[in-house]
Amino acid sequence: MAALDSIKSAIADREDELEQKFRQEHIIGREAASNIQLHTDTALVVTGIRRCGKSILAYMLSKGQKSAYVNFEDERLNIPASDLNIVMEAIHALKGDVDVCIFDEIQNIVGWERFVVRLLTTKKIVITGSNARLLSKELATFLTGRHRDVRLFPFSFREFCSWRGLTPSDRTKDIAQAKTYLQEYLEKGGFPLAYTLGNVFLVDLYKDILERDILQRYKIRHAKVLNDLAKYLVSHHSRELSYNQLRKVFAVKSVNTVKNYILYLQNAYLVLLVERFSFKLKEQALAPRKSYCIDTGIIRAVGFQSSENRGFLMENLVAVELWRRNKELYYWKDHQQREVDFILKEGKGVVQLIQVCADITHIETKQREIKALLVASRELRCNEMLVITSDYEGREQHERKIIHFIPLWKWLLK
Repeated sequence: MAALDSIKSAIADREDELEQKFRQEHIIGREAASNIQLHTDTALVVTGIRRCGKSILAYMLSKGQKSAYVNFEDERLNIPASDLNIVMEAIHALKGDVDVCIFDEIQNIVGWERFVVRLLTTKKIVITGSNARLLSKELATFLTGRHRDVRLFPFSFREFCSWRGLTPSDRTKDIAQAKTYLQEYLEKGGFPLAYTLGNVFLVDLYKDILERDILQRYKIRHAKVLNDLAKYLVSHHSRELSYNQLRKVFAVKSVNTVKNYILYLQNAYLVLLVERFSFKLKEQALAPRKSYCIDTGIIRAVGFQSSENRGFLMENLVAVELWRRNKELYYWKDHQQREVDFILKEGKGVVQLIQVCADITHIETKQREIKALLVASRELRCNEMLVITSDYEGREQHERKIIHFIPLWKWLLK
């Protein structure tokens, strides 16, 4: 049985760390929190990549209420589910009766779900975790209709500007500053610590994700294959991938191993896969996917890149922002290799076609991007077309259809 005093120390130490963080660091409100309210009988489940601010968000949501924060990654809380009642004893001994309980990485405790369900009748519960495994069949079984899910990302560009003290406006000075910040954001990403600690933070974060959220959690036997595959996907972001091709590249016997490893990388929120769009589900399932990394700072810190390609970084940034905005997204490609970067779907229909183009001033590039949009527009029966550019803004008519052009910085701030 776990020692009560040891658990009390773990809880008190972690809460002291959070309070110190709030006193010493510039904490901003997160967009994900704008419509969240805590209630009894419904658990709030906050997932997202490591170090993206889940604990801070949960702590902010509990401000003004009697709350307790418990981090189950603390080695002193490596306990069986049967000892979880001792955690509540420790909380009561430290703080008396509380209204809100925040449980970080509680999925590390096998059988935690019944404990949470029992508390829901009297407590507001926030569960945070760095792996989509939290939304597993077990959680769905025990908390059906009794949990709300929030996916948290590194800072959006809007949040980054707020963190840097910029309130966007139409003033020339603010526009110039936004453009400067975008270049910084493209290079270093959306983790604030990357701006104070540099690439060493991003490299260590990347290693932590692979080791703690994948290798240890899934007990991976072929660690080198997993590490090589992860680096390959991060380095070859914004490009198509084939499971069978990757199987050959990494000399893996089964394509299912590749699929599983990529699924683990997705569950840890390191990569995002986008399917090729087709009205025929079988074609969609068999077609190559495109891979994106959750943060451009991680790409530049750990990815192998022989040369700078702003266009690929811009496309990656747009993919993550669309994901953040909860869009159902695909890419499109026809048999002549004409491609549209993003297809947005709502219900049964396609509602927008998006190209990302770093150099729209190059006439051949512009013609290629517009031609693909027009072909896709006819095939997918969608006339809402957008090109996200480095700096060009306007609207042009092609084949009696309007194509809108908008700079990346402005689109991100919308």
